[in-house]
Amino acid sequence: MNFASLFGEMLPQAVTIAISPIPIIAAILMLLSPRARTVAPAFLVGWVAGIAVAVVVVTLLSSSIPAADPDASKPVAGIVKIVLGVLLLLLAVHQWRGRPQRGTTPAPPKWMTAIDTITPAKAAGLAFLLAAVNPKNLMMAVAAGVTVGTSAAAGGTVVWSVVVFVVIASLSIGIPVLGFLVAGNRVAGPLENLRDWLTDNNATIMAVLLLVIGVTTVGKGIGAF
Repeated sequence: MNFASLFGEMLPQAVTIAISPIPIIAAILMLLSPRARTVAPAFLVGWVAGIAVAVVVVTLLSSSIPAADPDASKPVAGIVKIVLGVLLLLLAVHQWRGRPQRGTTPAPPKWMTAIDTITPAKAAGLAFLLAAVNPKNLMMAVAAGVTVGTSAAAGGTVVWSVVVFVVIASLSIGIPVLGFLVAGNRVAGPLENLRDWLTDNNATIMAVLLLVIGVTTVGKGIGAF
């Protein structure tokens, strides 16, 4: 499998991680905090590290699945993808049912209230957990890692696919952080507006994304047989 084909299969998972609202909101809150220039870059570093570790670990584990003819069925990979797809669909239903009623403002997670006093080390640790341990993002990383690990692609193709995956999945955190470091307080207003919109629409955004990726993943799993 060449780079274009491999990354094409991973792109939906990368985009889903990238536009996950909660980490973006956390990054924006850090950018609006008194320690923005120290905690926000640390958050970005932790985010990149979390995604990279999750994808690489799953890729290494799934690469141990015995290689087969490219045209032959791959039942193990197929079962893994179907299970992941079903879990994503269940998460989509949970997100949709948990969305706030019209006209109400959802309460942010408790850890967000402590962001003004967070240290760079804790910011990096929080980002790592949101990237590598958060169930939604973890399942995206697992799906991508299984795709890479069972692709039988050349080593260079695998490395570049993972690198580009991590970059794409980190854009939504990297762009506002780097933009703030360059433009400073001039981006504060747009960031506040984006934070409010994401807070209001978090559940709906994730429900739609998880539904689409879940159906796609189940379809790929069925196609592996």
